[in-house]
Amino acid sequence: MWRTGTLLLLLSLLSASGELQQETEQRRLPPPGKLDFGYVPAGVYETLAHYEPGPIGILFHLVHAFLHAVQPNAFPHDLIVKLAKDKFGAIQTEYQKPENIVLTLQAIYYEIGFLVCAAVGLLFAVLMPIVGLFFCMCRCCDNCGGEMHQRQRKNADCRRGLLGTLLFSTSLVITIGVLCAYAANQNLSSQVKNIRRLVNSNMRDLHTFANDTPMQIDYLISQYATAKNKVIYDLDNIGPLLGGRIHEQLDKEVHPAMEQVLNMAGAMRETKEALDNVSVSLVVLQEGTGKLNLNLSQVRRSINRTLNDPACRDEESDATTAQLCRNIRQSLSQLQISANFTRLPDVNLQLEKVNDVVKTDLSAIVQRGFSALNDTPHMVIEQTRGVVNNVENLVDGIGNNISSFSKAFPVQSCLSNFTIFISHAHAKIEDYYPEIDKMDFYRWIGCIALCCMVVLVLAFNYLGLLCGTLGYDKHASPTTRGCISNTGGTMLMAGVGFSLIFSWVLMGLVTTIFLAGGNMEKLICEPFHTKDLFKVVDTPYLINSEWKNFIPGYMYNDSDLELTAESLYSTCKLNKGIYSAMRLDKVFNISSFLNTTVFTKDVLGQLESVKIDLRGIILLEAEGKQNLQDFSEVGLSEINYADYLEEVNKGVTMVDVLSFATELESQTDLMPRSQMQASLKSHVGTLQQIHRQQIIPMEQAMSALNQSMRFLERTASDLPNKVIAVLESIEAAQYLISHNATLLINQETRKYVATIIGYFHQYIEWVRTSLAMEVAPCKPFSNMLDTAEIMTCSFLVDSMNTFWMGLGCSTLFLLPSIILAVKLAKYYRRMDTEDVYDDIETIPMKNMEIGNNGYHSERSQGIPNPMMTSIPTYDTMNRFPRASAPPRHIDW
Repeated sequence: MWRTGTLLLLLSLLSASGELQQETEQRRLPPPGKLDFGYVPAGVYETLAHYEPGPIGILFHLVHAFLHAVQPNAFPHDLIVKLAKDKFGAIQTEYQKPENIVLTLQAIYYEIGFLVCAAVGLLFAVLMPIVGLFFCMCRCCDNCGGEMHQRQRKNADCRRGLLGTLLFSTSLVITIGVLCAYAANQNLSSQVKNIRRLVNSNMRDLHTFANDTPMQIDYLISQYATAKNKVIYDLDNIGPLLGGRIHEQLDKEVHPAMEQVLNMAGAMRETKEALDNVSVSLVVLQEGTGKLNLNLSQVRRSINRTLNDPACRDEESDATTAQLCRNIRQSLSQLQISANFTRLPDVNLQLEKVNDVVKTDLSAIVQRGFSALNDTPHMVIEQTRGVVNNVENLVDGIGNNISSFSKAFPVQSCLSNFTIFISHAHAKIEDYYPEIDKMDFYRWIGCIALCCMVVLVLAFNYLGLLCGTLGYDKHASPTTRGCISNTGGTMLMAGVGFSLIFSWVLMGLVTTIFLAGGNMEKLICEPFHTKDLFKVVDTPYLINSEWKNFIPGYMYNDSDLELTAESLYSTCKLNKGIYSAMRLDKVFNISSFLNTTVFTKDVLGQLESVKIDLRGIILLEAEGKQNLQDFSEVGLSEINYADYLEEVNKGVTMVDVLSFATELESQTDLMPRSQMQASLKSHVGTLQQIHRQQIIPMEQAMSALNQSMRFLERTASDLPNKVIAVLESIEAAQYLISHNATLLINQETRKYVATIIGYFHQYIEWVRTSLAMEVAPCKPFSNMLDTAEIMTCSFLVDSMNTFWMGLGCSTLFLLPSIILAVKLAKYYRRMDTEDVYDDIETIPMKNMEIGNNGYHSERSQGIPNPMMTSIPTYDTMNRFPRASAPPRHIDW
């Protein structure tokens, strides 16, 4: 119930995205700016549901490998499912049915490895006491090694050493097995102490889960303010945002046309300047041409008068001077003006018209058009003021409804009840700890007792080997062995006795533990890790024939919902929210609690009702248009540009006056010094002065006239058509704003609306993601299952399996230990009789006074034997009448 109340609020937010997401996806609008909702506050779960066994893990792996060798078959999924569906009881009551026989055979096939091992163990446990009983009876009859007589052989030392080595090796193997069993026993006891720590950790995690969930839900609700503030910010800035985008899009179309008008205004000013330059330059050139012509005429006349000097005509006396005079006289014809600007008409008429045109400030008119266009954001603010206020009120109303809806569910009380339940459950678990400790203590005592049985046998084996080895005297005969050696043999036989007494008991217990622990490992622990166990639980219609899936059928009465134990465990294992783990989004219908789509429709309706009218924007007033028309009619095309350019291209004079003066000076320098030479040099100075004072200014004026005329020629080229094109462009831009801007405005308005709605969508998506991934993460529940698996499999089953493996190995090796100990004891114990040898012939004496019995008495017939005086006298014939001499062999 507490989970229902907690999540209904969050699910209500998800339903709000229904129509909203449909509207935005249909338009395929771009995503809005990214909102930062921060991180959902979350506590830290301290349970680490992972177990590292340490060094004993090697033994666990050995046990697993052995069980895999015993039972290599795959997990019997189908078999267990069939058994579960048959409720197990039907097989017992109707076992003769064919299908039940098949199931029985399948179970036997799966358990064949365990059954074989169990049969061997039971056979050992049954036969061992029977064999021990017969062995004891046999020894009582002086057979089976019970005869206290040891036959002497040459390889006796080798046989004794080999038997001792094998017995010691066997005892080492048994010791290792006992140590493994002891280590497993101690490991289980030490791990039982960790149960309380794991349980307490899981309970604290459940408290963290219960305590953090309301805080996380409150955080999700509070973050609505982030989206709300962003929406309000965008609404308050609708002018720069929406109006700015509209202006930006309009400016792409309008700006080029307005730039053309501005260019035309600049052309007007430049045309006026060019006409002014033409008028001034023409006056300067016309006046300068007259003066220059007059000055050049005077210079020519003066030079001619100078050249009339008699020195120029006296060729006999000075031929060089005469020749120079003729050259100068011939070049004087070039010293005259070239261009005649007096015949060019003026441009005063065109200048007057242009002056009239530029009186209208076309640039100012264009700037007023730009100002009107740039005022688009302000127009949007004024025209959407009412809509913005309504949307802001709706946004505030949505926040209030969400807050009031969250308070309608007793989330805190439900979680408080859950916390109380956890505390009570924890208290009950605490009550079982003394019983668990007591049971573990009894178990530990029992396992130690079983290990002590084997240790007792090992103690006799090791002591027997120690005493027998240390007390053995190779010079002593079997009948004269020392007490320590005899004690060693006796201890070995005692170990044999205890082995016969305890081995069958140990094997019976080992077999029982093996069957329990091995099947738990193969049927519970291993399938849990491979998730085959979940597949059994998730089998459709397994527990209830009417439920496809048990968990949703039991919890939600909807078995068709895809919610399985494996998916629930895996989702919680990833620490995702319980919302996604339990698939609550498919279960709860919260439309009756909060129909947020109504709010979405209201917001969409208000925002889509935005109407923006830009017909008040005038790009170019009528005065500006008339100004452009007047400019096209100033008569620039009536100017005779060809005549102007023709005269300009002629140059000021026919010859470069400065060059002429330089050449005249060079020729004058060749003349002898005379009055004529001085006069010519003065003319050179006059020409240089004319060039400097008159020709250079005229050349500058001609250059300005040339540039101005060429500019005017370019401007006048197709000027009416250019003006018409500019007017058409500005008319098209004006028509776009006044009539065709609706489509553009609607597009930008939809984008703006999508941005506003996108903030809600982001919030809802964030809530959806946070609810699925971060709110109420259910890792504690998977940790509880993992903890149960650790306590059952890693603590109990692995330790139990390692215990029976070590103890079973020791028990099996008790059998060769018995055989080796019985045979080795003959070499340590003091014998009652021994073989007798002739010290000279080194073969048994054939003719004894007592007979061919192979035994010799030191003082038979009262005749002392000097060769046997050191051997004690034993009356073996009277004490052991059944003793007989050993058989004779050729190698003795």
